Amino acid sequence: MAVALSGLLFACSASAGKLAIVIDDFGYRPQQENQVLQMPNAISVAVLPTAPHAREMATKAHQHGHEVLIHLPMAPLSKQPLERDTLQPEMSADEIARIIHNAVANVPYAVGMNNHMGSKMTSSLSGMQKVMQVLDHYSFYFLDSMTIGNSQATRAAAGTRVKVIKRRVFLDDNQNEAEIRKQFNRAVHLAQRNGSAIAIGHPHPSTVRVLQQMLPNLPADVTLVRPSQLLNEPQTTPAAPAPVPPKTAPKPRNPFRGVAVCRLPQPLTPVPATRALEVITESVAQSPLVKKIGSLF
Repeated sequence: MAVALSGLLFACSASAGKLAIVIDDFGYRPQQENQVLQMPNAISVAVLPTAPHAREMATKAHQHGHEVLIHLPMAPLSKQPLERDTLQPEMSADEIARIIHNAVANVPYAVGMNNHMGSKMTSSLSGMQKVMQVLDHYSFYFLDSMTIGNSQATRAAAGTRVKVIKRRVFLDDNQNEAEIRKQFNRAVHLAQRNGSAIAIGHPHPSTVRVLQQMLPNLPADVTLVRPSQLLNEPQTTPAAPAPVPPKTAPKPRNPFRGVAVCRLPQPLTPVPATRALEVITESVAQSPLVKKIGSLF
């Protein structure tokens, strides 16, 4: 009986949806970050290597059993303030290797890396190939934050041992708590539907409150996991919208459709000439004038 029960539990856990949650931008807000570290240790953290509390928070996260990633700044397409040592596509392989080496030194216990911003960098195949070659040396995985749809991270990892996994949901692009709850539920639904999903959030007070409220109430068929537990899961991407069929020219309208048809009367049967003459003679003979003339004689 016990063996059967344990087998049933194993089967249920194996079929459960797997949800990984990563909290980015660690290293700047210890107060909120310490609250994150009190959450289930399957919640993972991504630490900015140049942040003032990077080493401290990475060490604390590891001590609390959380998986640690390096949240490496990468160049965006938009113009905005950049962190020090932000990766640029035109950097040499040696410069990229130097920046990643320093990041590893500043973020102890890291086992993976994800991009901070990075739409310009991750859409560059040559730039990301240089990154993947360095990550291969450290045996890191790469969590693609998918800040741009045509990210080249997966292609760039070809020929290396680096495994690439992808973010499916941003929890707090909008920091309104109702919106964060909506995105959290969306991540849960994706995990249930696809078998796994990765959501990324930030240590905003509103995000922390929503996670504190919702994590204890996860559905029974969803299990919190670390990103490294999804390295062998199929990486699904949002389905492209169905193509709109080309518009065909409407058939020309029949201008007479719906108009009543005028039908010709049936042709008259011709009358023989002799019969016509008889009818005329009879008609004349019966007229009052002819009768009056006849009475005078």
